[in-house]
Amino acid sequence: MTSRPPFHEDISNVEMQLRQAVPYAGSIKHRTVTGSIDAEKEAGAGFNITDSLGSEENKYNGDPFGDEEGNKVKYKTLTWWQTGSIMIAETISLGILSLPSVLAAVGLVAGIVLIIGLGIIATYTGYVLGQFKMKYPRVHTMGDAGEILAGAWGREICGIAQTTFLVFIMGSHVLTFSIMMNVLTDHSQCTIWFLIIGTLISFICTLPRTLRSVSHLSIASFASVVAAMMITMIGVGIRGRPAGIMIENTTDVTFDKAFIGVMNIVFAYAGHLAFFSFISEMKKPEEYSYALYSLQISDTCLYLVAAVVIYCYAGKDVASPALGSTGPLLRKIAYGIASPTIIIAGVINAHVAAKYVYLRMFRGTKHLGSGSFYSNSVWLIILLVLWVIAWIIAEAIPSFNHLLALISSLFVSWFTYGISGVMWLHINKDQWFQNWKKTALTIINFSICGMGIVITVLGLYASGKAIHDGTDGSLGAFSCNDNSI
Repeated sequence: MTSRPPFHEDISNVEMQLRQAVPYAGSIKHRTVTGSIDAEKEAGAGFNITDSLGSEENKYNGDPFGDEEGNKVKYKTLTWWQTGSIMIAETISLGILSLPSVLAAVGLVAGIVLIIGLGIIATYTGYVLGQFKMKYPRVHTMGDAGEILAGAWGREICGIAQTTFLVFIMGSHVLTFSIMMNVLTDHSQCTIWFLIIGTLISFICTLPRTLRSVSHLSIASFASVVAAMMITMIGVGIRGRPAGIMIENTTDVTFDKAFIGVMNIVFAYAGHLAFFSFISEMKKPEEYSYALYSLQISDTCLYLVAAVVIYCYAGKDVASPALGSTGPLLRKIAYGIASPTIIIAGVINAHVAAKYVYLRMFRGTKHLGSGSFYSNSVWLIILLVLWVIAWIIAEAIPSFNHLLALISSLFVSWFTYGISGVMWLHINKDQWFQNWKKTALTIINFSICGMGIVITVLGLYASGKAIHDGTDGSLGAFSCNDNSI
């Protein structure tokens, strides 16, 4: 009878087999006499020995929704084109409505350069978010990413900032709904009532708990905003350029007005915050890049065409939102057609905000995938609280451009730009100057971090000054007056 080799030789044999099966795993060490082992992670590989052995998720890896087998509510159901349509609906909404007025503020040439330049940077930062998600699959929100970057404090700061940002976006959609209703009804009711009605409709549309339910609405949302902008462009074209209207390639404008224009372009690319959530609900997360490119090509082209055409015909007095730049009848038609995106894009942001809170409460429990009365009641209460806060914001800051600028400076500057640079530096922390390509990317990502800081500081100054001064004659808070004028 052959005698068994000592226990430590068994462990050595296991190590050798693992090295042969997974050659990139790095060196494997003994930790205790019982034979427990750990794998040294190579930079960028993110390999964990527990994954290969099929054990439970470790701290940073593992799907946020876990094994959905047998769950009544299944989340991972999106194809890449459904994800792309949701991303387009979430991003191409209110931002596009302010862009013609941006060209009026900063000039045609500067406006075009900013739209294209910020769009290219937004594409790169969106790609980095995808890289970060692939390295840390458990990341579902910016709060999860913050925990990886800065521990418990990072999780709470990023989580609170994400939710606050999304609620501000919800408020901007409620505000736009009230403007739309004042246009369609010739201000037949107190504006406060329109704000309440918009909040209630949005709340009802947010009730489904999965993004797939919302994805069907996203196609209608995108179609509506494109159709509304086409009607606006046709309308200003038919009306013709009024006498005396001059198109300025450059302008002489105060710093705060110019930078509010920049912030409105930044807001137009504000969808990145929700990208982690969208990837988490994809059937094949590795196809995320297809969805990202479909979004960035669509939004940059549409932004450029709409902004240039409407500004060239309406001139420096172009309205914001831009749908008000046509005659009275076409103005009503454009707002009516845009109503789906005014509602649905806000609903998508609300869904992401509510899902963050819901996951914080029920992650890893049976309630996450349950369709019980308790689970649905908690979901409903979360939505109700978020939409009430959004209504208060819409009432408190009734100026469309100023609200967008404030949102951009507080949140978009980091969630779309700055934090992506931090993420790249984190996942490549041992390779910054490994070769000339890494060195160039390191410089680029440090610059993106600096860009986030500059936009935050200058944007807060410009938007705060504009709100304080009321430079556009904006209405007071909680006013019944017509906010569409």
